[in-house]
Amino acid sequence: MKRYLSYTITDVHQGLTVEAYLKQVLNYSGRTIQKLTRKKGILLNKKNAFLKKNVSSGDVLKILSLEDTNFGVEPEQGPIEILYEDNYLIVLNKPSGLLVHPTGQTSHGTLSNYLAYHYQQHGAICTVRPIHRLDRDTSGCVLFAKDRRTQAYLDKLLKEGKIKRTYHAVVMGNIDPSNGTINLPIGSHPAKPNRRVVTEAGDPAITHYHEICTSSGVSLLELILETGRTHQIRVHLSHLGHPIVGDRMYGKRSDLISGQALHAISLSFLHPFEQRVISLEAPYSSSYLRVLKAYALKSDNNDH
Repeated sequence: MKRYLSYTITDVHQGLTVEAYLKQVLNYSGRTIQKLTRKKGILLNKKNAFLKKNVSSGDVLKILSLEDTNFGVEPEQGPIEILYEDNYLIVLNKPSGLLVHPTGQTSHGTLSNYLAYHYQQHGAICTVRPIHRLDRDTSGCVLFAKDRRTQAYLDKLLKEGKIKRTYHAVVMGNIDPSNGTINLPIGSHPAKPNRRVVTEAGDPAITHYHEICTSSGVSLLELILETGRTHQIRVHLSHLGHPIVGDRMYGKRSDLISGQALHAISLSFLHPFEQRVISLEAPYSSSYLRVLKAYALKSDNNDH
């Protein structure tokens, strides 16, 4: 049975075209609108709607709900740590050593496979939709949307820099000045396809940092991303001569931690449909705490 979502046009949106209302107010993507049009899934006052028709106050717009038919990945039993979940989205605390999503030769054993299993166990068919990624060896907050509409909204927020992502990194040396912004473009490494490098030919990349504390020749930094380039924090810090502890690609491996000591500590954004701010924090892993303890670094999060 077809399910429709119903919206009554208010005075504020009077005069918009149906297409503009779908895009600007409901955050539907052009691709989804095309799909709805093909399925005759847009009704205005119970009649098939033309995208260029203007809406009036009091009009009722009904949109066909495009239900997911698969998870997009193979559900696979595995541990997940849920930081927040509702009908629209879910935020997980990703452990180090795990890919967010299948890629290349890896189709199993990722966070997305485990999340699909979680959906399956709760009787929901939701395509797994990560809004952003973390490197395999970076831990912390990862945001997923549960449906196309939420994904479109969160993708837009991310593009506009309205999803605040904060990281903690343990780096070699004492960074000077202790607060600052790294504004250096990042592009592909000329010889090593998996690596990135600071290069004038790269894409703009901006990282804000603040030193929380320093001890034993290392520093604990708080970093906020303004852009989201691949390996951005790792490349920026390594370029400045302060590689992250344990970063085998841009620094040196460490016996204290299997990956790099980089943790996506918190995430903050406006909820897509409930007009409230979601602010979440991911506790440190035991291996991250081991690094802090070994270097006698103190953070407000140490007791997590």
